[in-house]
Amino acid sequence: MTDPLERIAAALERLRPGPAAAPDFSAAGAFVWHADPDGLTPVARVSRIDVDLLVGIDRSRDTLFDNTERFARGLPANNALLWGARGMGKSSLVKAIHGKLHAEYGRLKIIEIQREDLPSINRLLHLLRGTDQRFILFCDDLSFSHDDSHYKSLKAVLDGGIEGRPDNVVLYATSNRRHLMPRDMIENERSTAISPAEAVEEKVSLSDRFGLWLGFHPCDQDQYLAMIRGYCDAHDIDIDEATLRAEAIEWQATRGSRSGRVAWQYFTDLAGRRGVTLG
Repeated sequence: MTDPLERIAAALERLRPGPAAAPDFSAAGAFVWHADPDGLTPVARVSRIDVDLLVGIDRSRDTLFDNTERFARGLPANNALLWGARGMGKSSLVKAIHGKLHAEYGRLKIIEIQREDLPSINRLLHLLRGTDQRFILFCDDLSFSHDDSHYKSLKAVLDGGIEGRPDNVVLYATSNRRHLMPRDMIENERSTAISPAEAVEEKVSLSDRFGLWLGFHPCDQDQYLAMIRGYCDAHDIDIDEATLRAEAIEWQATRGSRSGRVAWQYFTDLAGRRGVTLG
């Protein structure tokens, strides 16, 4: 007679989902990775703006564009960490560059992965390895808090483990923190660990594994106004400089900050008042 535990184990094995099947990558240029159950969902229309409308981040834009174009051509490229001030176009830049290059290099795909799904990243890499496509894995707003071990999963992409990182995959991540964790967490590791230097090194060195560090800093008022003027020109909104300046500065004052995101929020309000659609 079969052991009851063996029967239960066999039943559970039959119920467990099998490995995810690779989708038809020609169906879209962008996908979202979902875990449990694993799967890649195509994105028909990516929310992004034209790369030429991103003002005040010229060096980061050119560096990331060159790195991405080399990758799209099948040449070696680095993983990239875009870090710094909120609302200064980090995630917008990644999506905009992919959009511009995808038009020329159809094999270049972007896959968004959520921080909480990082433990499943090895399974995702298994689907991507060996295909004839090129994949940017994009993790937006990446950071780690106390007792968060998700950072260990990133090493599968950054270091690749025994198999190595697939040649057709790079990781682009954005974060408000250069070292991906709050300063008080770093200091707490130093003060409480038996070997403080080693405890901090494992987590802080994660950001060192990105070949590119691209810093984003708060914009000044001229850059802020130039962003808005660029949006107006791109969408044929006629507004005189005095009115734009007065309204935009008042808008920034009500938000308590000045950034690319605030510039876009003001422009969205302006477009709505002028009856201009942004589709």
